[in-house]
Amino acid sequence: MNKNIAIAGIHTDIGKTIASAVIAEAIGADYWKPIQAGNLDQSDTINVSSLISNGSQRVHKEAVRLTQPLSPHAAAAIDGVNIDHTLFKWPVTNKPLLVETAGGLLSPISASSTVADLLQYYKLPTLLISKNYLGSINHTLLSIEVMKARHIPILGLIINGDSNVQSEQFIETYTQLPIIARIPHVPQLSQEAISICAASIKQALLQYL
Repeated sequence: MNKNIAIAGIHTDIGKTIASAVIAEAIGADYWKPIQAGNLDQSDTINVSSLISNGSQRVHKEAVRLTQPLSPHAAAAIDGVNIDHTLFKWPVTNKPLLVETAGGLLSPISASSTVADLLQYYKLPTLLISKNYLGSINHTLLSIEVMKARHIPILGLIINGDSNVQSEQFIETYTQLPIIARIPHVPQLSQEAISICAASIKQALLQYL
């Protein structure tokens, strides 16, 4: 299994955090979101910690915490913070580590770098989180083109929410990448719900990770 696995999305609000919680629970991984912008009292780190078993021991503190709920480069400018992803101090763990990114692949994380730059710099094998909506095929294919151009290893795709067979078949055929698993919509988030989702995709994940 890969030591470090990035969780990236085709767009913002695509469900990366819920997917991270489910995947972490399924494969027994730790979780780290290097950059958190805004909602510090209800951050993704706090949410994942509450949703996975032993969360307080498996979830690591962010490298950068920004006060404004904006794109990291804009939030950092307001807070007077210089984000240099090449200087991040990584968590120490003997488990696989899920690294949740912010926004989409080309979302800026500083005045001169994007999420894709971070993935490329650390050569992170990546699970791409997608979701079915009008325009999602375009967003998914564009994201994959960016990753391939930068030689970012793509482990496969995870579909969040409802299935769309035609869209998913086109994406798999066109990209020759596997859709590893689907995470259904979870109306009421809880450790139990995450555990059930995790059990349903565990074997599929282990085939690819």
